[in-house]
Amino acid sequence: QLQASGGGTVQTGGSLRLSCIPSGRTFPTLGMAWFRQAPGKERELVAAISSTGSNTYYTDSGKSRFTISRDNALKPVYLQMNNLKPEDTAVYYCAARPTLSSGAIYNTPRKYTSWGQGTEVTVSS
Repeated sequence: QLQASGGGTVQTGGSLRLSCIPSGRTFPTLGMAWFRQAPGKERELVAAISSTGSNTYYTDSGKSRFTISRDNALKPVYLQMNNLKPEDTAVYYCAARPTLSSGAIYNTPRKYTSWGQGTEVTVSS
């Protein structure tokens, strides 16, 4: 199970830090990612991180403003979001999948086997 938290309402230019905590019985090494889904739109990848944190990947929506991080393979994964814009408004979901790779990045929803419940981010103009 994944517990996502940290969403809220901020003004344009503000910051939020999302957290995703794996709980229960989990595979010892997880590749993880943050996706988001705005009303009427498809779920899209924001950022992904390998099981050891050695590799990260950002889509254009998160590049230069967002930072995904983790301490080790089982600890929480964070998404630091700075300089938020109204177009960042969405429900943010964390996702995880077991992996034996220390550096692999998984960049599509179908590659993930576990999903958090979503945390809502609203950016007002």
